[in-house]
Amino acid sequence: MRTTIAKPVALRIAVLSLPSNLSKTAELLLAEPVLHARGLSCLRDEQPLFEPVDFAVESGQLLLIEGENGVGKTTLLRALLGLAPLQVEALLFDGQHWPGCIGQIRRLGRWLGHASALKPELTVAENWRFWAALEDFPLPEAEVLRFGEQLKLGGFEEARVGTLSAGQKKRAQLARLLFGASKLWLLDEPFANLDRAGIALIEALMHTFLQAGGAVIATSHGVLNFTRPHATLVLRHAKL
Repeated sequence: MRTTIAKPVALRIAVLSLPSNLSKTAELLLAEPVLHARGLSCLRDEQPLFEPVDFAVESGQLLLIEGENGVGKTTLLRALLGLAPLQVEALLFDGQHWPGCIGQIRRLGRWLGHASALKPELTVAENWRFWAALEDFPLPEAEVLRFGEQLKLGGFEEARVGTLSAGQKKRAQLARLLFGASKLWLLDEPFANLDRAGIALIEALMHTFLQAGGAVIATSHGVLNFTRPHATLVLRHAKL
């Protein structure tokens, strides 16, 4: 049996003032869905993990992926980046079809997973400058300080990442979403290791990105306090 997304529902959020560079995303708006998939499933040992799914993520839309533990929620996000095998009838992103669209997702997508992409021996600012350079995104000292304040890390910009708490490291990783213009965020359990203030921060980042015309696919076991429209995709274990 094939699974399709549920109808959009509303969530709640308090909006914060966030980095203005996200407005560049508005220039990348699409008339058609940002990403469209038909008959998609991920593979493990050449066997499908979950029943094939159909879904489309539109500009300004949040898609939540739900399902039992081990069904393949994280694997689905990784597969969209070419990091896990998948089988699909059709996959379209930014006007490009499967398999060429995977490279385009890597270029115009941003990934936030459980594993930290931070180098613990470097400072927060050094990590940010490294990521910004990969995106050809200018990051002078004034911008470093502004990102520090926006991500509630003011005063920790020159601290070595290895000395930070789990919540501080997670907030430091959020900067990676903000460097350069993007169309799609892939967020795996984005609220893990965050306190209430950290959760409010990432909700505000998502809200700003969606308002600018981006799209978000996220996995989460919790209930999101979010005002933007969203849809839900439930994964079900494949029948062997």
